[in-house]
Amino acid sequence: MLSLRRSNDRGHAQHGWLDSRHTFSFANYYDPRFTGFQDLLVINEDRVAPGAGFGTHSHQNMEIISYVLEGAIEHRDSTGTGAVLTPGEVQRMSAGTGVAHSEMNASKTEGLHFLQIWIEPEKRSLPPSYEQTRFPVEGRTNQMRIVGSRDGREGSVTIHQDVELYASLLSAGKRLELPLEPRRAAWVQVARGALEVNGVSMRAGDGLAVVDERALRFDGREDAEFLVFDLADRRA
Repeated sequence: MLSLRRSNDRGHAQHGWLDSRHTFSFANYYDPRFTGFQDLLVINEDRVAPGAGFGTHSHQNMEIISYVLEGAIEHRDSTGTGAVLTPGEVQRMSAGTGVAHSEMNASKTEGLHFLQIWIEPEKRSLPPSYEQTRFPVEGRTNQMRIVGSRDGREGSVTIHQDVELYASLLSAGKRLELPLEPRRAAWVQVARGALEVNGVSMRAGDGLAVVDERALRFDGREDAEFLVFDLADRRA
């Protein structure tokens, strides 16, 4: 079963320095039909003005993943971590027992465009931790590159939940497939371009909920960049 979430149907927040699109309920945006999908709770597509960003604030008991599309994020947190995140890198911060952090546009002249993702951890009160890994373009082009997983395999960042996160850059006219094991669900999020997923047409900003499917087939209609979350199916 496939359920399409169109880009224009997402929640929208405009704060001057921040333009944010919410795939799921977040902050002042609430839709009882979209309060997350399985263990995936948040996908925010954020555009941040030059020199602006999210000042120091706190989180607990959440796996927070950032995926940059354009620009750079300057990250600082209460564990002493300081880093700059650019396109091709994936950042994972486990808030656990509590962490304060800031996420600022690292440039004073260029905009920042990125996806912020929250996943419910499998255990509460984990020690706060941080991880950042680069995944070169050639390793994501016309292939499914695992960039996040519970066991950190193949150099992916470690996510404290039963999830596999894939990233891909799919060229127009190319096809990819991803098998899904029984009792697995998936969410596909298109960041740029256009493709078909099991015959469903998707464009930038669209999301697709997938349950009771044995495989996903991706057909490039334009050059496209997308993420796939392979998740445990929590339905009773």
